[in-house]
Amino acid sequence: MKSMEEAVRQILLGIGEDPERQGLKNTPFRVAKMFREVTKGYQADPQKIINNAIFDVDYDEMVVVANIEYYSLCEHHLLPFFGVVHVGYIPRGKVVGLSKIPRIVDMFARRLQIQEKMTLEIAHLLNDALDPDGVGVVVEGQHMCMMMRGVQKDKAKMITSAMLGSFKDDEKTRAEFLSLIRSPRVEAPY
Repeated sequence: MKSMEEAVRQILLGIGEDPERQGLKNTPFRVAKMFREVTKGYQADPQKIINNAIFDVDYDEMVVVANIEYYSLCEHHLLPFFGVVHVGYIPRGKVVGLSKIPRIVDMFARRLQIQEKMTLEIAHLLNDALDPDGVGVVVEGQHMCMMMRGVQKDKAKMITSAMLGSFKDDEKTRAEFLSLIRSPRVEAPY
């Protein structure tokens, strides 16, 4: 923690700031604490996240969890990227507890990342844990490294996908998944 605080202090000096001024005095501590929080995915264990919440079922239709919000940090510039993840799979006798899918997304998002890698990691973990007929993952992201620096395009959105098993091999399965994640949803009144 102290080495991170000193690194932040050096950055402040490097941009011409006074790390001892009132508004910045505790900034190195706060930034170090923030980085530990937003990169806590490195300490997460997938087996503990799943925690034996895999259940036998007699269900072989598509399961979709859509609009899972995430926040991550670009490994190239350490700037945030954020958006939603849509996950689908077709069980082959096993399903995972509903809350486990957003927890898996968070585990991978809370690391220094690129969106393409995160998309694949989510798909492969679910595929390995459940051995389903297929898995589909679509990630939508807005990247601050494109919005506030470089090309400066506020409206640009990156969309990545990972399709495994029947989601890759069967056009109807892929089309059903994509239509489900695009369908309009009724907002709850609460």
